Amino acid sequence: MDDDVDIRTERLLLRRWRDGDRAPWAAMCADPDVMRHFPALQTREQADATIDRIDAHFEEHGFGLWAVERIEDGDFIGFVGLYRPTYDAHFTPAVEIGWRLARAAWGAGYATEAAGAVVEHAFGTLALDEIVSVTVPANEPSRNVMRKLGMAHDPAEDFEHPNLPEDSPLRLHVLYRLRRG
Repeated sequence: MDDDVDIRTERLLLRRWRDGDRAPWAAMCADPDVMRHFPALQTREQADATIDRIDAHFEEHGFGLWAVERIEDGDFIGFVGLYRPTYDAHFTPAVEIGWRLARAAWGAGYATEAAGAVVEHAFGTLALDEIVSVTVPANEPSRNVMRKLGMAHDPAEDFEHPNLPEDSPLRLHVLYRLRRG
């Protein structure tokens, strides 16, 4: 697989991460609104470590969480992409599609636009049979993106995320699936 593939949409460039993405990424990871469905805010060091793990995933699997750049101004606005979850659950091993965008980029349809292109890449270029996506039940914006992508949710497949403490209010996750048409 070609891990240097860029994906372009009408308004966005999905590309490998650059050093210049680290500061705006760290700012996103320290934003309580962006991180409200995650267990904790991240320090700069934790945010940098996340980018390092994303880069390692690209090297190992040939795909990953692409940095998203708005074409009109070149601004980094977050990530959208594919990754293999490392936790054990009833649906793993799997390839998950995920996204996280800066608050200033919300409401413009960027997540759906980029994720749609990633779905095409997953089923076309990568020839995957299925992708999944997970989030907490309260994350309606992400769930709406999942529905717009045509992903299906079966409440019987909801699960307790094994990486979160048993008493965490974020432990329950919903699972969405999309099979290649």
